[in-house]
Amino acid sequence: MTDKPRIVATIEARMTSRRLPGKVMKKCRGKTMLAHMVERVKRAEILDDIVIATTVNDSDQVIVDEAARLAVKSYRGSEDDVMGRVLGAAEYHQADIIVELTGDCPLLDPALIEVAVARYLAGGADYLCNLRDDDLDRGRAHPLGFAVQVFSTAILADAYRRTDDPLDLEHVSRALYQTPARYRTEYLPTAENQRGPNMSVTLDTAEDFQVIAAVLEALSPQNPHFTIEDVVAFLSSHPEIRRINQDIGRIRV
Repeated sequence: MTDKPRIVATIEARMTSRRLPGKVMKKCRGKTMLAHMVERVKRAEILDDIVIATTVNDSDQVIVDEAARLAVKSYRGSEDDVMGRVLGAAEYHQADIIVELTGDCPLLDPALIEVAVARYLAGGADYLCNLRDDDLDRGRAHPLGFAVQVFSTAILADAYRRTDDPLDLEHVSRALYQTPARYRTEYLPTAENQRGPNMSVTLDTAEDFQVIAAVLEALSPQNPHFTIEDVVAFLSSHPEIRRINQDIGRIRV
């Protein structure tokens, strides 16, 4: 690794999502969900590049085309081996540090990326994340849909060599945070005005899309650069919107 590591955000996206197929290409305010996300991620100046990590499926050509339209790179790999896909994207595009993002976070705040990467570079963690399940359970975490994970390409390659667990291959960084004896993990605390108990703006279901679209329609016209604090404040003051997807079951690993 050089003195100035090359920091690349990977965004996992595909058209064959089980609960809401084609979700990243659904539109609000004339833009796809992927476009909303990429435009926000681009504002994180600490990044050197952005790569959409999609699959070799014919149906995902539209995602490759959208990446080109948005002037970001793309990489195609296995649908099921997502860990290998992200590792391949990072190695192909010469990333030293991976900022792992998922395409179901169209409202992601770029400031969270800046904070997470800066802390990772300053500290000694192998894996850093801004969302801990314990904090989520206790209402001390941000809403779902703002997760940022940071680790080196070398660390991910090491974990990939060590596992053939299907859960590890499906959930890119699981082999890192589930093995704290091998990899040093760090979780960032969530500021009070960023906490969102019973709030979710992750895009998994039709109900999630309703909530995300409501946020975009309310906040974007006044300030397209709205923050996580703005989203929390909006959902706090609109319980009727917050409740739309409040009871959706979420998968944890």
